[in-house]
Amino acid sequence: MDGSDLWETHADWWIREFTEGADPEYVEQILPLAAAELAGYGRVLDIGCGEGQISRLLAAQGSTVVGVDPTRAQLVAAAARGGGPRYVRAGAAALPVADDSFDAAVACLVFEHIDDVDGAIAEVARVLRPGGRFSFFLNHPLIQTPGSGWIDDQWIEPPEQYWRVGPYLVEAESVEQVELGVWIRFLHRPLSRYLNALAERGLVLERMVEPSPPPGFLERAPEYVDAATIPRLLYLRLRNDGG
Repeated sequence: MDGSDLWETHADWWIREFTEGADPEYVEQILPLAAAELAGYGRVLDIGCGEGQISRLLAAQGSTVVGVDPTRAQLVAAAARGGGPRYVRAGAAALPVADDSFDAAVACLVFEHIDDVDGAIAEVARVLRPGGRFSFFLNHPLIQTPGSGWIDDQWIEPPEQYWRVGPYLVEAESVEQVELGVWIRFLHRPLSRYLNALAERGLVLERMVEPSPPPGFLERAPEYVDAATIPRLLYLRLRNDGG
């Protein structure tokens, strides 16, 4: 089963666990940042829109939003939830929209599942007007590195807790069990891989944010408080300079 099949099979997991207020990282961190960064933009493309929670948010702010996603089950849920956006089924490396047709684009926790990252970035640059904004959210590459994780070392005195980083510079694929019976495919890439590919297409970095996990996430388990200094999210604001 490939990555797209896994998303189709487990769409209900995402819809249940990460939308409509279910996830504190979305509610307290991702959605407010997306709202602030894309306020006032006319036409916005939501790449990998899933069931449309960011699309609906931006439409409620007054933007004309088109959501694109390859997963049929997600788009069925998005259409049922309404809220104003229009949805199209397509992959990020072949966007069915015209050149220079959007004022802004957003991709939220999407590119770590895309094989053709260069093709997808080229498409972002193609569909954005000159000067347009790309709001790019990623699971932070530090936490997505295979073999990384929080270590509670009780063998030393005093005991230490620290974040172990796996082979960060190595691009790698993994299929992770994110919940009992739910398997999702991830692609780890170092940050430089993304930034260099973006720069080659004229997408210039304006702002980078590595926020601490929000309070609602830290409250979910006592041990999470010890991880408050490790960013789970990476946000890049980019401008299309037409490279």
